[in-house]
Amino acid sequence: MVMGPTHAVSGTAAWLVASAVGEFAFGIHQSAASIAVGTIACTGAALLPDLDCSGRVLQNKGGATVARTFGVASLFLAECVEKGALGIHKLTRTKKDKKRNHGHRTFTHTWLFAILLGLGTAALVGNFGKPAVIGVMFFLTGLAIRGIMNDWARQQGWWVITLLSLAAAFGFHQLLPGNQSYTLLGVAVGIGCVVHTLGDMITKMGCPVFFPIPIKKKLWTEFGLPKKIAIKAGSPIEKNILMPAFTTIAVVSMILLLPEVQLMMAAAFAE
Repeated sequence: MVMGPTHAVSGTAAWLVASAVGEFAFGIHQSAASIAVGTIACTGAALLPDLDCSGRVLQNKGGATVARTFGVASLFLAECVEKGALGIHKLTRTKKDKKRNHGHRTFTHTWLFAILLGLGTAALVGNFGKPAVIGVMFFLTGLAIRGIMNDWARQQGWWVITLLSLAAAFGFHQLLPGNQSYTLLGVAVGIGCVVHTLGDMITKMGCPVFFPIPIKKKLWTEFGLPKKIAIKAGSPIEKNILMPAFTTIAVVSMILLLPEVQLMMAAAFAE
């Protein structure tokens, strides 16, 4: 079973909660366009670490949810990421670290990766502006669709996701102002990746989130819940508790960000 939908919804909830906290606690106001871009980006990025789980490229089969988003193209990308992650693990592992024959849950499941990818995304959109934003959002929108609507997307096929992502990219091109900074996009990507690792850490497999910090002479120490209380991917707990909880948090946070609700709350606190 896969955790793609749960990862995606947790990414949505994370960005909307962060936006609401930023608005009410720190006075960080975002436009509706910025909130939309950040939410979609964080939703899609919450699947990104699983690009290290590749499938069979030529047969267009297997791999994680994110690897199947754009068909053969994303499967090939996942194959490259998986081999790169495995290479990093082989080059850096100590004698205490266990050997691996695949790169899943290695480098892309570290907080170093989340930081680097977030900084890289911020630099990309900061230097190249709106065209870079459109390209990044095309990719992340596809991941968001594949994660949120996993069953439907699997039935429709990768080409439908690609067309919807192109339509969304065109919409962003028409609606987003060209003179605005979108460096917060990097923050959304970084948060999405971190949220993914937190989700994986409650399952029976941990994540080496602190790499490359040495811990007990190991660089790839996996952290997670004890196996006795860890959940299984696709379990009733995930479907019946986590998914509804993340969805509820996302909806409540979205309501709190509505200008009308903010005015009502401001008036209530002013009395």
